Amino acid sequence: MSAAAFFDLDRTLLPHASGTIFARHLEAAGIHSKASSLPGADLMVRIYDLFGETKFNMRLARLAVNAAKGWSVDAVETAARNAVPDLIEAVPGYAKLLLDEHRNANVKLVIASTSPGVLMRPFAQALGFDDVIGTEWVHDGEHFTGKTEGPFVWGTNKRDAIVAWAEAHGISLAQSFGYSDSYFDCPMLDAVGHAVAVNPDARLSAVAMLHGWDIRHFDAPPGVLKFAGRELQDWMRTFTRTEFAPNASWKFAGLKHLPDSGAAILAFNHRSYFDVMAMQQLIAKSGRPCRFLGKAELFDNPVVGPIARLAGGIRVDRGSGSRDPLDKAIEALQAGEMVAIAPQGTIPRGHAFFDPTLHGRFGTAQLAKDGGNVPVIPVGLWGTEKVWPRSQQVPSFNVVNPPLVSVNVGEPVDLKYRSFKADTERIMSALSALLPDVANTPHVPSVEALKKTFPPGYEMTSEDIGPSVPDGGDS
Repeated sequence: MSAAAFFDLDRTLLPHASGTIFARHLEAAGIHSKASSLPGADLMVRIYDLFGETKFNMRLARLAVNAAKGWSVDAVETAARNAVPDLIEAVPGYAKLLLDEHRNANVKLVIASTSPGVLMRPFAQALGFDDVIGTEWVHDGEHFTGKTEGPFVWGTNKRDAIVAWAEAHGISLAQSFGYSDSYFDCPMLDAVGHAVAVNPDARLSAVAMLHGWDIRHFDAPPGVLKFAGRELQDWMRTFTRTEFAPNASWKFAGLKHLPDSGAAILAFNHRSYFDVMAMQQLIAKSGRPCRFLGKAELFDNPVVGPIARLAGGIRVDRGSGSRDPLDKAIEALQAGEMVAIAPQGTIPRGHAFFDPTLHGRFGTAQLAKDGGNVPVIPVGLWGTEKVWPRSQQVPSFNVVNPPLVSVNVGEPVDLKYRSFKADTERIMSALSALLPDVANTPHVPSVEALKKTFPPGYEMTSEDIGPSVPDGGDS
């Protein structure tokens, strides 16, 4: 037997209530909704968006059937069609990717919602759904009568509706998926073999944990922690301020090049462990989350690792040869997110650290192409090694005379998306152009300066030292 995926609409497939979008288009079609003009209507919508369904707001939804008495069928259908672009734009990126995943696996897609079927069908068809299960309004051909055909699709009625639909279409519920945000959809979720709580209300969160159901948020990658509608990066943004990092004197430039929305890759040069802090400061100024690609050691750290995972970081184990990090980064870009990566892969050691020519791996260029010809925004970092050189296990905390750390954002690199090698050279050249003149001027480092580019306890060899000046010389 085949499988199906049943999606609730409001606060699940859409992040907020669809009613506000439908109401706007109904009014534009000449239909005035009494419910939208009630005192406190906006407040009720905001409460619903934050906390989900209650028996009270479901009673209001039932009253909408009566309020529709006398509405023109043609006008309602026109409003439903006109609402489609706004509704599709509101669907989060990861939801669209999941729909593609189910579709590629020949899983039937069904919206199962309390909302009126007449309003949902154009949207469902445009998004490639196979069917809609909703509350059906009766009409006489020209006007709605204020009655429903069949039950109000909510709670156990919704479960019964998907059971009946599955039987009629030869679908195995044991192999099927259910997605909802509401505790009142527990009967539906319990009826399928793969239940997923999406943006769950408090009670559904508790039930999901007890039953071992997956918990997802379609505006963030799987595994990202969210609370009260905000993910960890959003909560941390309040504290990611230069005032809370006084061991550096901060200078930012080119912030206008940070994209407000849409997929983008932030490519930065790697000089220090403190680069992560510098990029966090920059990303906080963008006002949106960003997915970091980081080495396995970061994620294996018992303190920092869990935070990195809950924030949506992407673990890279360079020795494994796995494509998983690249695939996760591509998925993030396809979902319209920003991804941060250091094309060099690691901090250069020894004389390579002072090389005016930056050398990068092809991964960033490949990610840009495979992600859909995504723009690459170069970010030049300088001075981070003064705060936390590689030779130290912890950063310096000189708050009296902190070293200058500059973060310089450039215009998107003019990539051709044909040759990984050529595009990598373009990216590295753009990064070099954002660094101060001293970075692009060849010079001989001192032995002391070379030592700072190696991990703590590393014993330099004569080969490491090579041509250099004595300690205390040029660094």
